[in-house]
Amino acid sequence: MRQTDVLIVGAGPTGLALGIDLARRGVDALVVERGATLAPGSRGKGLQPRTLEVYEDLGVLDAVLAAGGPYPVGMIWQDGKQAGEHEMFDPAEDGEEGSRFTVPWMIPQWRNQEILRARLAELGGGIAFGHELTGIEQDAEGVTAHFASGGPVRARYAVAADGGRSTVRRALGIGMTGETVDPDPLLVADVRIRGLERTWWHVFPPAGEGTGFLALCPLAGTEDFQLVAQFPDGTDLEPLLSPAGVRAVIAERTHLGPGDVTEVGWSSNFRPRAALADRFRAGRVLLAGDAAHVHSPAGGQGLNTSVQDAYNLGWKLGAVLGGRAPESLLDTYEEERRPNAAAMLGLSTAIHRGEARRGAKTRQLGLDYRASSLTEETRRTPGGVRAGDRLPDRTLDGARLFDRLRGPDWTVVTLDEGVLLVRPDGYVGWAGETETGMADYRARVGC
Repeated sequence: MRQTDVLIVGAGPTGLALGIDLARRGVDALVVERGATLAPGSRGKGLQPRTLEVYEDLGVLDAVLAAGGPYPVGMIWQDGKQAGEHEMFDPAEDGEEGSRFTVPWMIPQWRNQEILRARLAELGGGIAFGHELTGIEQDAEGVTAHFASGGPVRARYAVAADGGRSTVRRALGIGMTGETVDPDPLLVADVRIRGLERTWWHVFPPAGEGTGFLALCPLAGTEDFQLVAQFPDGTDLEPLLSPAGVRAVIAERTHLGPGDVTEVGWSSNFRPRAALADRFRAGRVLLAGDAAHVHSPAGGQGLNTSVQDAYNLGWKLGAVLGGRAPESLLDTYEEERRPNAAAMLGLSTAIHRGEARRGAKTRQLGLDYRASSLTEETRRTPGGVRAGDRLPDRTLDGARLFDRLRGPDWTVVTLDEGVLLVRPDGYVGWAGETETGMADYRARVGC
């Protein structure tokens, strides 16, 4: 039986980011994936500014920036003619909320995953493909996972990062509460098209009753467009997933002909929904990413919230497994991440329904853990950054503050407003006017 410290089920962005974070901490982690390869398709294509900050710390930012690009402005089409531009995102001020990033960065999910996989390999980790989970059981000492082929794996902890239909979550009997955001199904595909400018995100509004919108977004760093087409509730999309079906949809809803679609790659269909797992932890098994929360894609929050799950959980698992922190530290994962996931779910749904804009909240720089039991603010009159806040990126003593924070450890930072003990995930754990009391906090948390 194979032994490991952490078994990560699922090799999407969540599982890969967690694998990277654990590998750089010297934790023995095994990532397993039921498929024979990484999942294809552009899927979640947008990285929010906070995720870019996380990626910088994990060592993949340069590759992500080189492989992607900014989002184009939307172009609305009417009757085969360009009818006007549409800004998809509210503008941000330079340095907004203390970040070098102000807008989302586009990179197809398949390419994002390739970069994460390469970084994991660089750190000595890898992925075991073809491992379909059939059962999972746990006891006081660890978790045993069984697979359709190959022997079982024994781990001290396991993380379910296996998507919205998580086999692990179902095996644990953890419910998921949610709703259908929109009854109208969506067809999504990666296509290549000639005769269509890549300058714009092309949007074709519904042509009349019984039709929906169609959008063609040029995927940065590739020659492809991502097609998203809406259909009335009850439409059977299975026949439309073929190359011929995709071509017919584009020809029917746009000024393009079937022959203008030169290639059809990955295609899929789904009905937008929002759902939140009732718990993020059951004993030695923790849920992360889509296994814990499923978003409408309209807000661009699902993948990004998932990466932040991994970033929050990685340092906590590392501290517990390294004997530096009590096992109870893992309880703070659900305490901190579930409320944030719920808030992002509400935002995604509101954007999908046209009740909110893609503005500052979608950039995820303002999320905090002020209410967490890990947060301790001891200053009488705190101003500016408070305990529980993400520490903004700024220049301090002639050097970039984030350069000091980079890495898997806690960092002490002295600012005009006091002394801050910054967690490995960039949030202020403890704040005081002096260092008095910091040692007691360290002993309690295990840092």
